[in-house]
Amino acid sequence: MHAADLGGAPAALSPPVVVVGLGADGWDGLAPRSRAEIEAAEVLIGSARQLHLVPVSVAAERVPWPSPLSEALPGLVEQAGRAVVVLASGDPMLSGIGTTLTRLLGADRVRVLPAPSSVSLACARLGWAVEDTAVVTLVGRPVELLHPHVQPGRRLLVLGSDGGTPAQVAALLARRGYGASVVTVLGDLGAPDETRHAGTAAGWSAAVPALAVTAVECRADPGTVPLPTVPGLPDEAYESDGQLTKSDVRAVTLARLAPVPGGLLWDVGAGSGSIGIEWMRTHPSSRAVAVEASAERAGRITRNAARLGVPYLQVVVGRAPEALQGLARPDAVFIGGGLTTPGLPEACWEALPPGGRLVANAVTVESEAVLAAWFARAGGDLLRLGIQHAEPVGRFTGWKPAMPVTIWTVVKP
Repeated sequence: MHAADLGGAPAALSPPVVVVGLGADGWDGLAPRSRAEIEAAEVLIGSARQLHLVPVSVAAERVPWPSPLSEALPGLVEQAGRAVVVLASGDPMLSGIGTTLTRLLGADRVRVLPAPSSVSLACARLGWAVEDTAVVTLVGRPVELLHPHVQPGRRLLVLGSDGGTPAQVAALLARRGYGASVVTVLGDLGAPDETRHAGTAAGWSAAVPALAVTAVECRADPGTVPLPTVPGLPDEAYESDGQLTKSDVRAVTLARLAPVPGGLLWDVGAGSGSIGIEWMRTHPSSRAVAVEASAERAGRITRNAARLGVPYLQVVVGRAPEALQGLARPDAVFIGGGLTTPGLPEACWEALPPGGRLVANAVTVESEAVLAAWFARAGGDLLRLGIQHAEPVGRFTGWKPAMPVTIWTVVKP
């Protein structure tokens, strides 16, 4: 979207908006080019703290961000012919206003002059390689997004909204069985009075400044079994009433769905939500909608999604195909229940774009008949999966077969 699209002056009449990153060392730490842009500004926009860091000798009009922030953004394009400089913290393109403005105005209308990011400064203080450190942004986001990153031996840098983030991170680690993890909170990075607090997640109690980065060295407590990063999580990872695609079948089903970053999945007849949840766990940009007729199960899906690190899973309570109306067009659809419902397979097939993928599982003769008819009509691949588990038979061990599952996979031409 460009300035003219938002009702402001045409792009040619206004110079680009300049976004200048400020470190905690303020004016003294700015590069000469960044200082020159601020000194030449006619309008300075930033937080009260950031504006206070600019010397009074700079004559620009100073505009503090209102709350909510979005109210100020349209005003940027109304400054026809005026030099506008936006002040940001550190690197404006790391969970910062630079990203928002570039998306709003277009990359050709924004010029970014970054300062060292909090990530770079934190890694420098800790002696960590940036490329080996996972960065998790919790700025305005739920702490549950941290879950997929918690693995033994991983190093994490967590960016939070305020000084309460370290305690939330420590509590989550302790609940997950990672109370032995080393938590280091680096406050006011780049300022003369930097602070550093360290401890374990289980024993965390330190008070920290609002401008802080939380560094975590993940260490599992004795007996903690890490969750795998690939599809097919243990069945025990889910709260369930029995309506759950079991682990082995789930792994095959996800492989057939072939998730790619940014893809949107409809999980129809979601049960405990496992397919949609594990689709989203494959990449942070992946999205899913879980459609479930039972309100009780829908609540269970929401809890499972939060506990397994994908709190943005959309849960729709309703009976398909009616509940599918108005949903964003999917890249893939999984039908885990309700195949015999009149019109359901048709609605899912029609919703898919060319190249979209449909996977459906059946365990009953009636639902298998539906899949056989669709296989004859649309082609694809029909697979019957039989799984047997070893169980005691008296003093010996025998094989107990699970119900076979028929899986239909098809890509829409």
